[in-house]
Amino acid sequence: MTGPRTAALAGWLAALALVLAACGSSSSPSHAPAAAPSGAASAAGARDADLSGVTLRVGQTGWAQFKAALQVAGLDHTPYRIKWAVFPGGDKQLQALQAGALDVAQTSDIPPVFAAAATTPKWRVVAVQRAATLQQNVVAAKGSGITGIAGLKGKKVGYVQATTAQFFLYKLLVQNGLTWNDIHAVPLTPQDGVAALSSGSIDALATYGNSVVTTVRQGATVIGSGQDILSGNFPWEASTDVVADPARSAALVDLLARVNKAYVFIRDGHEEELAKIDAQDTDQPQSQALEQIRANEQQIPTAVRPGGAAQIAKEQDVADTFSRLGVLPGKVDVASYWSDALSARLTGALGTS
Repeated sequence: MTGPRTAALAGWLAALALVLAACGSSSSPSHAPAAAPSGAASAAGARDADLSGVTLRVGQTGWAQFKAALQVAGLDHTPYRIKWAVFPGGDKQLQALQAGALDVAQTSDIPPVFAAAATTPKWRVVAVQRAATLQQNVVAAKGSGITGIAGLKGKKVGYVQATTAQFFLYKLLVQNGLTWNDIHAVPLTPQDGVAALSSGSIDALATYGNSVVTTVRQGATVIGSGQDILSGNFPWEASTDVVADPARSAALVDLLARVNKAYVFIRDGHEEELAKIDAQDTDQPQSQALEQIRANEQQIPTAVRPGGAAQIAKEQDVADTFSRLGVLPGKVDVASYWSDALSARLTGALGTS
């Protein structure tokens, strides 16, 4: 397996290209700031500062989910510009963030651990998004005859390196009396994993999101889930330059408050509107997208929150797990790349105490 340090360094140029080629649609600033997410949900910095010259380059994984949520809630007309970019994984977002090709990333709690192990981070975790852990599965190829995790012994198993997929695959193996060395682990991107499973190049795949939907549609069988293994914490990372910049950090706080407000709106009877966009972007039936959205919001309602000791401790467990697995070069101090620099403003913007 390629070491995480080598993989991160090698991926930066590719990540730069991804930013340019990804969905780079933007939200243009309105001539006057749009109505902010009601009352306390508006960032004070966004009200007080002229943000018309600010551009935030924001990454997402899989499909443009946050952009769609803001559109559904009518919160997409921001007093600053947003350039959205979609990536195949959170690790690629952090490579782009480290290289200066992205301002803001949103990942699971696994990619930051690997990125911090690879180099000194030029970014900080500034908030956490609580979100569902559904659609994080191990799927067996059609006709493979594999019916459970124990059946993976000696098999070729694809996984998305440095993501939730690698973490829950490892945990599921241990739960079933196996070790990482009991399988032939093959690191793949989600897209390449789907293709490899379909062609028979691998016997099973640990993946997430749209890749699960696609493989199941092609006849794969779900044999394991990360639902009860993963924390449900999905960090928002920002470059240290953004954190230190008054105008850009104010725009980021406002954006996070808008995302939080958007999901409150969606849960208040507007799931079908989001499902319509989701179905178009992910090429699945709208009824299926709606079912998944409702299941996600029922399991863990999507919400943005400032980070804290509890979230840091859970991510430290992730780092320690990968250290035991031998894929991290020693211990990673998770707290070193978390920052509370935006917490007070975000708390005010969210209307929380």
